Amino acid sequence: MIAPTQRAIILVAAGAPLALVIAAVAPAAWAIGIVWSVLIVLMMFADALMTPAMDTMRFSAAHFGEVGQPLVARMQVTLKSRLYRSRMEGFAAVDSRLDASGRSLFTLNRDQQDEEDEIWSAEVCFTPNRRGPALIDRCGARWTGPLGLVWRQQERSCDEEVRILPDVSPIRSPTVQLFLRDALYGIVARKFRGEGTEFDALADYQPGMDRRSIDWKGSARHTKLLAKEYDTERNNQIVFAVDCGKAMCEPIDGLPRVDRAVQAALLTGFAALKSGDRAALMAFAAQPEIFSPFVTGTREFHRFQSEAGAIDYRHQETNFTLAMATLAARLKRRSLIVILTDFADTTSAELMLESVGRLVDRHLVLFVVMKDAVLEDIAEQAPADIDGVAESVTADALITEKQLVISRLQHMGVDVIEAPHEDIGTQLLNAYLRIKKRGSL
Repeated sequence: MIAPTQRAIILVAAGAPLALVIAAVAPAAWAIGIVWSVLIVLMMFADALMTPAMDTMRFSAAHFGEVGQPLVARMQVTLKSRLYRSRMEGFAAVDSRLDASGRSLFTLNRDQQDEEDEIWSAEVCFTPNRRGPALIDRCGARWTGPLGLVWRQQERSCDEEVRILPDVSPIRSPTVQLFLRDALYGIVARKFRGEGTEFDALADYQPGMDRRSIDWKGSARHTKLLAKEYDTERNNQIVFAVDCGKAMCEPIDGLPRVDRAVQAALLTGFAALKSGDRAALMAFAAQPEIFSPFVTGTREFHRFQSEAGAIDYRHQETNFTLAMATLAARLKRRSLIVILTDFADTTSAELMLESVGRLVDRHLVLFVVMKDAVLEDIAEQAPADIDGVAESVTADALITEKQLVISRLQHMGVDVIEAPHEDIGTQLLNAYLRIKKRGSL
Protein backbone atom coordinates (compact mmCIF):
# COMPACT_ATOMS: atom_id res chain seq x y z
CA MET A 1 0.00 0.00 0.00
CA ILE A 2 1.27 3.47 -0.93
CA ALA A 3 0.34 6.57 1.10
CA PRO A 4 1.67 10.17 1.14
CA THR A 5 3.86 11.32 3.99
CA GLN A 6 3.18 14.41 6.07
CA ARG A 7 5.90 16.23 4.14
CA ALA A 8 4.16 15.53 0.80
CA ILE A 9 0.77 16.69 2.10
CA ILE A 10 2.26 19.97 3.35
CA LEU A 11 4.10 20.59 0.08
CA VAL A 12 1.00 19.92 -2.04
CA ALA A 13 -1.17 22.09 0.20
CA ALA A 14 1.40 24.89 -0.03
CA GLY A 15 0.44 25.36 -3.70
CA ALA A 16 -2.84 27.14 -2.77
CA PRO A 17 -1.38 29.94 -0.59
CA LEU A 18 1.49 30.23 -3.07
CA ALA A 19 -1.00 30.83 -5.89
CA LEU A 20 -2.79 33.49 -3.81
CA VAL A 21 0.45 35.34 -3.05
CA ILE A 22 1.56 35.26 -6.69
CA ALA A 23 -1.91 36.38 -7.85
CA ALA A 24 -1.70 39.38 -5.53
CA VAL A 25 1.75 40.36 -6.79
CA ALA A 26 1.59 39.27 -10.45
CA PRO A 27 -1.94 38.21 -11.46
CA ALA A 28 -0.81 36.78 -14.78
CA ALA A 29 1.49 34.23 -13.05
CA TRP A 30 -1.03 32.80 -10.56
CA ALA A 31 -0.85 29.35 -12.27
CA ILE A 32 2.62 28.84 -10.79
CA GLY A 33 0.95 27.63 -7.58
CA ILE A 34 -0.97 24.95 -9.45
CA VAL A 35 2.18 23.93 -11.32
CA TRP A 36 3.91 23.61 -7.95
CA SER A 37 1.26 21.20 -6.64
CA VAL A 38 1.28 19.14 -9.83
CA LEU A 39 5.07 18.94 -9.70
CA ILE A 40 4.96 17.63 -6.12
CA VAL A 41 2.38 15.00 -7.12
CA LEU A 42 4.62 13.88 -9.98
CA MET A 43 7.55 13.66 -7.58
CA MET A 44 5.40 11.52 -5.31
CA PHE A 45 4.77 9.09 -8.17
CA ALA A 46 8.49 9.01 -8.93
CA ASP A 47 9.29 8.41 -5.25
CA ALA A 48 6.76 5.57 -5.14
CA LEU A 49 8.43 3.92 -8.14
CA MET A 50 11.85 4.20 -6.51
CA THR A 51 10.66 2.88 -3.16
CA PRO A 52 11.99 -0.68 -2.79
CA ALA A 53 9.77 -3.69 -2.21
CA MET A 54 9.90 -5.94 0.82
CA ASP A 55 11.61 -9.30 0.59
CA THR A 56 10.97 -10.85 4.01
CA MET A 57 9.48 -9.80 7.33
CA ARG A 58 9.82 -11.80 10.55
CA PHE A 59 8.31 -11.10 13.94
CA SER A 60 9.27 -13.40 16.81
CA ALA A 61 8.51 -13.33 20.53
CA ALA A 62 9.15 -15.62 23.48
CA HIS A 63 6.51 -18.29 24.02
CA PHE A 64 6.30 -17.48 27.73
CA GLY A 65 6.31 -14.27 29.73
CA GLU A 66 5.62 -13.13 33.27
CA VAL A 67 3.04 -10.57 34.26
CA GLY A 68 4.61 -7.21 35.11
CA GLN A 69 8.01 -8.21 33.68
CA PRO A 70 9.47 -7.02 30.33
CA LEU A 71 8.79 -9.27 27.35
CA VAL A 72 11.04 -8.66 24.35
CA ALA A 73 9.96 -9.36 20.76
CA ARG A 74 12.03 -8.80 17.62
CA MET A 75 11.10 -7.70 14.11
CA GLN A 76 13.41 -8.06 11.10
CA VAL A 77 12.64 -6.68 7.63
CA THR A 78 14.63 -7.25 4.46
CA LEU A 79 14.23 -4.83 1.52
CA LYS A 80 15.25 -5.55 -2.09
CA SER A 81 17.38 -2.47 -2.55
CA ARG A 82 20.28 -0.48 -1.18
CA LEU A 83 18.74 2.94 -1.89
CA TYR A 84 18.80 5.34 1.02
CA ARG A 85 15.61 5.58 3.06
CA SER A 86 15.08 8.22 5.69
CA ARG A 87 12.93 6.20 8.11
CA MET A 88 11.26 2.84 8.70
CA GLU A 89 8.50 2.18 11.24
CA GLY A 90 6.87 -1.04 12.40
CA PHE A 91 3.69 -1.95 14.22
CA ALA A 92 2.12 -5.01 15.80
CA ALA A 93 -1.53 -5.71 16.62
CA VAL A 94 -1.35 -7.40 20.01
CA ASP A 95 -3.63 -8.63 22.76
CA SER A 96 -4.64 -6.12 25.42
CA ARG A 97 -2.70 -8.25 27.91
CA LEU A 98 0.51 -7.06 26.24
CA ASP A 99 -0.51 -3.48 25.42
CA ALA A 100 -3.64 -1.76 26.68
CA SER A 101 -4.08 0.08 23.37
CA GLY A 102 -3.93 -3.17 21.37
CA ARG A 103 -1.31 -1.74 18.99
CA SER A 104 2.40 -1.18 19.44
CA LEU A 105 4.38 1.26 17.27
CA PHE A 106 8.17 1.30 17.04
CA THR A 107 11.06 2.45 14.85
CA LEU A 108 13.33 0.04 12.97
CA ASN A 109 17.04 0.68 12.58
CA ARG A 110 19.31 -0.31 9.74
CA ASP A 111 21.01 -3.50 10.86
CA GLN A 112 23.24 -4.53 7.95
CA GLN A 113 23.32 -4.70 4.17
CA ASP A 114 24.79 -6.93 1.53
CA GLU A 115 25.24 -6.52 -2.20
CA GLU A 116 21.52 -6.62 -3.01
CA ASP A 117 19.40 -6.44 0.17
CA GLU A 118 19.19 -4.25 3.19
CA ILE A 119 18.16 -5.53 6.65
CA TRP A 120 16.32 -3.46 9.24
CA SER A 121 15.48 -4.68 12.75
CA ALA A 122 14.02 -3.56 16.05
CA GLU A 123 13.42 -4.96 19.52
CA VAL A 124 9.98 -4.32 21.00
CA CYS A 125 9.47 -4.42 24.75
CA PHE A 126 6.03 -5.28 26.13
CA THR A 127 4.98 -5.26 29.77
CA PRO A 128 2.16 -7.79 30.26
CA ASN A 129 -0.56 -6.50 32.57
CA ARG A 130 -2.65 -9.68 32.95
CA ARG A 131 -2.08 -13.43 32.96
CA GLY A 132 -3.35 -15.75 30.26
CA PRO A 133 -2.74 -16.45 26.56
CA ALA A 134 -1.87 -13.30 24.59
CA LEU A 135 -2.10 -13.35 20.79
CA ILE A 136 0.07 -11.26 18.48
CA ASP A 137 -2.32 -11.12 15.53
CA ARG A 138 -0.72 -9.03 12.79
CA CYS A 139 2.48 -7.13 12.20
CA GLY A 140 3.64 -4.74 9.54
CA ALA A 141 6.15 -2.12 8.51
CA ARG A 142 6.21 1.06 6.44
CA TRP A 143 9.14 2.91 4.95
CA THR A 144 9.69 6.03 2.88
CA GLY A 145 11.25 6.39 -0.53
CA PRO A 146 14.48 8.26 -1.34
CA LEU A 147 12.61 11.60 -1.52
CA GLY A 148 10.61 10.99 1.68
CA LEU A 149 7.30 11.83 -0.03
CA VAL A 150 5.45 8.49 0.19
CA TRP A 151 5.10 5.62 2.61
CA ARG A 152 5.12 2.04 1.38
CA GLN A 153 3.39 -0.30 3.81
CA GLN A 154 2.93 -4.06 4.11
CA GLU A 155 1.10 -6.16 6.70
CA ARG A 156 1.32 -9.85 7.44
CA SER A 157 -0.36 -12.30 9.78
CA CYS A 158 1.77 -13.35 12.76
CA ASP A 159 -0.41 -15.67 14.87
CA GLU A 160 2.17 -15.69 17.66
CA GLU A 161 0.80 -16.77 21.04
CA VAL A 162 2.51 -15.86 24.28
CA ARG A 163 1.49 -17.45 27.56
CA ILE A 164 1.62 -14.89 30.37
CA LEU A 165 2.45 -16.65 33.63
CA PRO A 166 2.60 -15.38 37.23
CA ASP A 167 5.68 -13.42 38.15
CA VAL A 168 8.31 -15.51 39.93
CA SER A 169 11.19 -13.06 39.54
CA PRO A 170 11.51 -12.59 43.34
CA ILE A 171 12.27 -16.30 43.68
CA ARG A 172 15.14 -16.01 41.19
CA SER A 173 16.63 -13.11 43.10
CA PRO A 174 20.08 -14.02 44.50
CA THR A 175 19.20 -12.20 47.72
CA VAL A 176 16.09 -14.32 48.27
CA GLN A 177 17.93 -17.52 47.38
CA LEU A 178 20.66 -16.73 49.90
CA PHE A 179 18.06 -15.79 52.51
CA LEU A 180 16.13 -19.03 52.01
CA ARG A 181 19.30 -21.08 52.26
CA ASP A 182 20.16 -19.61 55.65
CA ALA A 183 16.70 -18.99 57.12
CA LEU A 184 14.72 -22.18 56.55
CA TYR A 185 14.17 -24.49 59.48
CA GLY A 186 13.82 -28.23 59.59
CA ILE A 187 16.01 -29.08 56.61
CA VAL A 188 18.98 -30.38 58.66
CA ALA A 189 18.11 -32.61 61.60
CA ARG A 190 18.92 -31.16 65.05
CA LYS A 191 20.33 -28.03 63.53
CA PHE A 192 18.25 -25.69 65.71
CA ARG A 193 18.36 -26.69 69.36
CA GLY A 194 15.39 -25.83 71.48
CA GLU A 195 13.22 -24.93 68.48
CA GLY A 196 10.05 -26.66 67.31
CA THR A 197 7.81 -29.06 69.18
CA GLU A 198 8.85 -32.51 67.94
CA PHE A 199 11.13 -34.20 70.47
CA ASP A 200 14.38 -35.43 68.95
CA ALA A 201 16.93 -36.40 71.64
CA LEU A 202 18.54 -35.57 74.98
CA ALA A 203 21.84 -33.73 75.00
CA ASP A 204 24.16 -32.22 77.57
CA TYR A 205 22.94 -28.85 78.71
CA GLN A 206 25.14 -26.06 77.39
CA PRO A 207 25.23 -22.40 78.47
CA GLY A 208 22.88 -20.38 76.31
CA MET A 209 20.22 -23.07 75.99
CA ASP A 210 16.68 -22.33 77.07
CA ARG A 211 16.34 -23.42 80.70
CA ARG A 212 12.80 -24.59 79.98
CA SER A 213 14.28 -27.34 77.82
CA ILE A 214 16.02 -29.00 80.80
CA ASP A 215 14.76 -32.54 81.46
CA TRP A 216 14.83 -32.64 85.24
CA LYS A 217 13.92 -36.32 85.58
CA GLY A 218 16.59 -37.39 83.09
CA SER A 219 19.12 -35.11 84.75
CA ALA A 220 18.37 -36.69 88.15
CA ARG A 221 18.89 -40.19 86.78
CA HIS A 222 22.20 -39.34 85.10
CA THR A 223 23.41 -36.87 87.78
CA LYS A 224 24.09 -34.19 85.15
CA LEU A 225 22.03 -31.58 83.42
CA LEU A 226 20.35 -32.83 80.25
CA ALA A 227 18.29 -30.75 77.85
CA LYS A 228 15.67 -31.80 75.34
CA GLU A 229 16.42 -31.12 71.71
CA TYR A 230 13.54 -30.57 69.33
CA ASP A 231 13.35 -30.91 65.59
CA THR A 232 11.18 -28.51 63.66
CA GLU A 233 8.30 -30.38 62.04
CA ARG A 234 8.22 -30.94 58.32
CA ASN A 235 5.50 -32.17 55.99
CA ASN A 236 3.09 -29.53 57.26
CA GLN A 237 0.19 -28.46 55.05
CA ILE A 238 0.02 -24.87 53.78
CA VAL A 239 -2.95 -23.70 51.74
CA PHE A 240 -2.85 -20.37 49.89
CA ALA A 241 -6.44 -19.18 49.44
CA VAL A 242 -6.45 -16.37 46.85
CA ASP A 243 -9.50 -14.18 46.36
CA CYS A 244 -10.01 -13.50 42.64
CA GLY A 245 -13.28 -11.58 43.01
CA LYS A 246 -14.21 -8.06 42.03
CA ALA A 247 -12.24 -6.24 44.74
CA MET A 248 -9.04 -8.11 43.90
CA CYS A 249 -9.34 -7.41 40.16
CA GLU A 250 -8.87 -3.68 40.71
CA PRO A 251 -5.42 -2.49 39.57
CA ILE A 252 -2.83 -1.25 41.99
CA ASP A 253 0.26 0.39 40.51
CA GLY A 254 -0.52 -1.00 37.06
CA LEU A 255 -1.31 -4.62 37.96
CA PRO A 256 -4.45 -6.25 39.43
CA ARG A 257 -4.32 -6.95 43.15
CA VAL A 258 -4.81 -10.66 42.52
CA ASP A 259 -1.55 -10.79 40.56
CA ARG A 260 0.26 -9.13 43.45
CA ALA A 261 -1.27 -11.73 45.77
CA VAL A 262 -0.30 -14.61 43.48
CA GLN A 263 3.28 -13.36 43.36
CA ALA A 264 3.47 -13.33 47.17
CA ALA A 265 1.88 -16.80 47.37
CA LEU A 266 4.41 -18.23 44.90
CA LEU A 267 7.36 -16.79 46.82
CA THR A 268 6.21 -18.25 50.13
CA GLY A 269 5.05 -21.45 48.45
CA PHE A 270 8.55 -21.99 47.06
CA ALA A 271 9.97 -21.53 50.55
CA ALA A 272 7.44 -24.03 51.93
CA LEU A 273 8.33 -26.63 49.32
CA LYS A 274 12.02 -26.05 49.91
CA SER A 275 11.58 -26.66 53.65
CA GLY A 276 9.79 -29.97 53.13
CA ASP A 277 6.22 -28.79 53.67
CA ARG A 278 3.27 -29.51 51.39
CA ALA A 279 1.60 -26.61 49.58
CA ALA A 280 -1.72 -26.25 47.79
CA LEU A 281 -3.49 -23.39 46.09
CA MET A 282 -7.14 -22.36 46.25
CA ALA A 283 -8.85 -19.59 44.27
CA PHE A 284 -12.36 -18.38 44.99
CA ALA A 285 -14.82 -15.66 44.02
CA ALA A 286 -18.59 -16.20 43.94
CA GLN A 287 -17.71 -19.88 44.31
CA PRO A 288 -14.50 -21.92 44.69
CA GLU A 289 -12.67 -21.85 41.37
CA ILE A 290 -9.50 -23.90 41.92
CA PHE A 291 -8.30 -26.31 44.58
CA SER A 292 -5.00 -27.82 43.53
CA PRO A 293 -3.61 -31.02 45.02
CA PHE A 294 -0.85 -30.75 47.60
CA VAL A 295 2.66 -30.83 46.14
CA THR A 296 5.97 -31.49 47.87
CA GLY A 297 9.50 -30.51 46.93
CA THR A 298 10.82 -27.76 44.69
CA ARG A 299 10.73 -30.12 41.70
CA GLU A 300 6.93 -29.85 41.85
CA PHE A 301 6.96 -26.05 41.94
CA HIS A 302 6.16 -25.87 38.23
CA ARG A 303 2.79 -27.52 38.98
CA PHE A 304 2.16 -24.98 41.69
CA GLN A 305 2.99 -22.15 39.28
CA SER A 306 0.75 -23.61 36.57
CA GLU A 307 -2.19 -23.76 38.96
CA ALA A 308 -1.55 -20.14 39.93
CA GLY A 309 -1.46 -19.15 36.26
CA ALA A 310 -4.94 -20.65 35.80
CA ILE A 311 -6.52 -18.26 38.33
CA ASP A 312 -8.99 -16.15 36.36
CA TYR A 313 -10.21 -12.60 36.90
CA ARG A 314 -13.79 -12.77 38.17
CA HIS A 315 -15.76 -9.53 38.38
CA GLN A 316 -18.08 -11.03 40.99
CA GLU A 317 -18.79 -10.45 44.64
CA THR A 318 -16.72 -12.81 46.78
CA ASN A 319 -18.64 -15.46 48.71
CA PHE A 320 -16.42 -16.03 51.77
CA THR A 321 -18.93 -18.31 53.47
CA LEU A 322 -19.01 -20.84 50.64
CA ALA A 323 -15.27 -20.64 50.01
CA MET A 324 -14.21 -21.14 53.65
CA ALA A 325 -16.78 -23.90 54.21
CA THR A 326 -15.48 -25.75 51.15
CA LEU A 327 -11.91 -25.29 52.32
CA ALA A 328 -12.69 -26.59 55.83
CA ALA A 329 -14.39 -29.65 54.37
CA ARG A 330 -11.40 -30.46 52.14
CA LEU A 331 -8.77 -30.27 54.90
CA LYS A 332 -8.51 -33.40 57.04
CA ARG A 333 -5.64 -32.26 59.28
CA ARG A 334 -4.41 -29.07 60.90
CA SER A 335 -3.01 -26.70 58.29
CA LEU A 336 -1.69 -23.20 57.82
CA ILE A 337 -4.26 -21.29 55.77
CA VAL A 338 -3.01 -18.11 54.11
CA ILE A 339 -5.93 -15.95 52.94
CA LEU A 340 -5.01 -13.23 50.44
CA THR A 341 -7.99 -10.97 49.93
CA ASP A 342 -9.41 -7.49 50.28
CA PHE A 343 -12.73 -6.01 51.35
CA ALA A 344 -14.44 -2.71 50.71
CA ASP A 345 -17.58 -2.73 52.85
CA THR A 346 -18.56 -3.82 56.34
CA THR A 347 -21.21 -6.27 55.12
CA SER A 348 -18.73 -8.46 53.26
CA ALA A 349 -16.30 -8.06 56.16
CA GLU A 350 -18.87 -9.40 58.64
CA LEU A 351 -19.47 -12.49 56.53
CA MET A 352 -15.73 -12.92 56.16
CA LEU A 353 -15.15 -12.68 59.92
CA GLU A 354 -17.81 -15.28 60.59
CA SER A 355 -16.30 -17.67 58.06
CA VAL A 356 -12.72 -17.20 59.24
CA GLY A 357 -13.83 -17.70 62.84
CA ARG A 358 -14.84 -21.28 62.06
CA LEU A 359 -11.35 -22.04 60.70
CA VAL A 360 -9.43 -20.67 63.69
CA ASP A 361 -10.65 -23.43 66.01
CA ARG A 362 -8.86 -26.13 64.03
CA HIS A 363 -6.34 -24.42 61.76
CA LEU A 364 -3.73 -21.67 61.91
CA VAL A 365 -4.93 -18.73 59.81
CA LEU A 366 -2.75 -16.00 58.30
CA PHE A 367 -4.60 -13.07 56.75
CA VAL A 368 -2.93 -10.88 54.10
CA VAL A 369 -4.31 -7.54 52.86
CA MET A 370 -2.68 -4.77 50.83
CA LYS A 371 -2.59 -1.17 51.89
CA ASP A 372 -4.39 1.22 49.58
CA ALA A 373 -1.89 4.03 49.01
CA VAL A 374 -4.38 6.04 46.92
CA LEU A 375 -6.97 5.95 49.69
CA GLU A 376 -4.39 7.01 52.26
CA ASP A 377 -3.26 9.92 50.06
CA ILE A 378 -6.86 11.12 49.72
CA ALA A 379 -7.38 10.91 53.48
CA GLU A 380 -4.18 12.87 54.22
CA GLN A 381 -4.49 15.54 51.54
CA ALA A 382 -5.38 19.10 52.47
CA PRO A 383 -8.86 19.69 50.99
CA ALA A 384 -9.22 22.76 48.79
CA ASP A 385 -13.03 22.80 48.57
CA ILE A 386 -16.13 21.12 49.94
CA ASP A 387 -15.74 18.18 47.54
CA GLY A 388 -12.21 17.62 48.79
CA VAL A 389 -13.47 17.60 52.38
CA ALA A 390 -16.08 14.97 51.50
CA GLU A 391 -13.48 12.80 49.76
CA SER A 392 -11.06 13.02 52.69
CA VAL A 393 -13.76 12.19 55.25
CA THR A 394 -15.00 9.22 53.22
CA ALA A 395 -11.49 7.87 52.68
CA ASP A 396 -10.69 8.22 56.38
CA ALA A 397 -13.91 6.40 57.29
CA LEU A 398 -13.06 3.51 54.97
CA ILE A 399 -9.56 3.22 56.43
CA THR A 400 -10.99 3.26 59.98
CA GLU A 401 -13.49 0.52 59.17
CA LYS A 402 -10.72 -1.58 57.65
CA GLN A 403 -8.60 -1.20 60.77
CA LEU A 404 -11.56 -2.24 62.95
CA VAL A 405 -11.96 -5.42 60.90
CA ILE A 406 -8.24 -6.14 61.21
CA SER A 407 -8.41 -5.63 64.98
CA ARG A 408 -11.31 -8.07 65.23
CA LEU A 409 -9.34 -10.64 63.24
CA GLN A 410 -6.39 -10.27 65.58
CA HIS A 411 -8.65 -10.68 68.63
CA MET A 412 -9.89 -13.94 67.10
CA GLY A 413 -6.31 -15.25 67.03
CA VAL A 414 -5.62 -14.59 63.34
CA ASP A 415 -2.20 -13.28 62.30
CA VAL A 416 -2.73 -10.30 59.99
CA ILE A 417 -0.27 -8.85 57.50
CA GLU A 418 -1.12 -5.40 56.14
CA ALA A 419 1.59 -3.96 53.93
CA PRO A 420 2.12 -2.15 50.61
CA HIS A 421 1.91 -4.38 47.57
CA GLU A 422 5.66 -4.32 47.01
CA ASP A 423 6.29 -5.66 50.51
CA ILE A 424 3.63 -8.32 51.00
CA GLY A 425 5.84 -11.03 49.49
CA THR A 426 8.68 -10.55 51.96
CA GLN A 427 6.26 -9.91 54.84
CA LEU A 428 4.41 -13.16 54.13
CA LEU A 429 7.67 -15.08 53.81
CA ASN A 430 8.93 -13.72 57.14
CA ALA A 431 5.63 -14.61 58.82
CA TYR A 432 5.86 -18.18 57.50
CA LEU A 433 9.44 -18.52 58.77
CA ARG A 434 8.40 -17.24 62.21
CA ILE A 435 5.62 -19.85 62.33
CA LYS A 436 8.12 -22.55 61.34
CA LYS A 437 10.55 -21.40 63.99
CA ARG A 438 7.88 -21.42 66.72
CA GLY A 439 6.58 -24.79 65.61
CA SER A 440 3.02 -23.50 65.79
CA LEU A 441 1.72 -26.12 63.38
